[in-house]
Amino acid sequence: YKLMSSSKARDAFALEKETSKTKDRYGRTRFGQSCLMARRLIEAGVRFVTVNMFETVFDEVTWDIHGSKPFTDIVQMSKEVAPNFDAAYTALLEDLADRGLLASTMVVALGEFGRTPKVNPAGGRDHHPGAWTIVIGGGPLKGGTVIGETDELGYAPKTRPVTPGEVAATLYKGLGLDPHKELPGPQGRPIPAVDYAAKPINELF
Repeated sequence: YKLMSSSKARDAFALEKETSKTKDRYGRTRFGQSCLMARRLIEAGVRFVTVNMFETVFDEVTWDIHGSKPFTDIVQMSKEVAPNFDAAYTALLEDLADRGLLASTMVVALGEFGRTPKVNPAGGRDHHPGAWTIVIGGGPLKGGTVIGETDELGYAPKTRPVTPGEVAATLYKGLGLDPHKELPGPQGRPIPAVDYAAKPINELF
């Protein structure tokens, strides 16, 4: 109740205090303004913020680009979805950096799978768990570092594949936490925060 009723919380959610130029920089979309809100929350001392780009994949222009209704086609993705993401994500990184907050904030953009490299007959790309890209910036990580590459078709990792466990271990390390710290599990058996075999992506540090 104290959190919800505090003047500091109300101030953090007051997007009307931002200039029109700043709102335009993030993009006048739900995602863009949500990223701007994320910056305000981080600035107010919130330690973990989640921004969902979309609330649903049905009858909205989203990353779910199967091509046929109720999904998005590849043209809408290239003209709307990707530019909206680029504007908001880069604005958030730059804004945090300008305010001296990026060095203490990790900004992670990811999903649970990629899209097929081949366009389907409906003019879209389907679910593809074989290879996809995530973006991590800020914190102690080195900027501009690219890890791994796919084969010439973009179908499967060719060099330096990264597992979800490695991503989790990297985030823990970046936050100054031991990825393999043991937590209490069922029947008193300890379990690690991340599987022991998963190591942080050391090329990023």
